Amino acid sequence: MPEPPTPRPTGDPGLDRVNALSSPAFRDEFARCLNVDRWVEALDAERPFATREALLAAADAHAGTLSADEVDAALSRHPRIGEKASGEDTESRWSRGEQAAVTAGGRDTEQAFKAANAAYEERFGHIYLVCASGRSPEDLLADLQARLGNDPEREKAVVGGEFRKIALLRVEKVLDDA
Repeated sequence: MPEPPTPRPTGDPGLDRVNALSSPAFRDEFARCLNVDRWVEALDAERPFATREALLAAADAHAGTLSADEVDAALSRHPRIGEKASGEDTESRWSRGEQAAVTAGGRDTEQAFKAANAAYEERFGHIYLVCASGRSPEDLLADLQARLGNDPEREKAVVGGEFRKIALLRVEKVLDDA
C-alpha cells in the first residue's frame, strides 16, 4: 500500500504525529487499539485526517461493522477481565489501567469474577470482554452475570460493541501520546 500523502499540520500534535507515521508504524500503533486488520487498514487508507474528530468518527464507523470472525481474532489478544495483563508494552499498560476497578473490588469480588468468568467461558467459548474503564467492580460483575443470559449470536454482537468502545478510548490515548 502506498504511503499517505504528506499531511498539513493540524495544530493537534497527536493528530500530526499519527498523520506523519509510516504505514507500518501506523498499523502497529493502531493494532494495539483494535487488533482487526480490516479496521487498521481502513484507517490507514483514509489518512491524513484533518481533525481528531474525523479520525474518531472513522474509527467508530469501521469498528461498528465487526464480523464474528474479527471479534474472535481480537479476543485472542485480550486478557481475562480481572487478570492483569503482563508485560510493559503500551497495550499491557492500557489494559491494566482499564481494568483497575476490577482488581480494586477486594477478595470476594475477585472470587466472584473468577466463578462468573468460568461460567461465561463455558457458555460462550471465549473470554468475557467489556469496556471496563470508569466502571465499578460491582457494575462489571453485574454486567458479566447479566450477559450470561444472552444467546451466542447476541453475545458476539455485544462483544463487538465493547471492542468499539475500547478502540475509541485507545485511539484517544494514541492521540494524547504526542
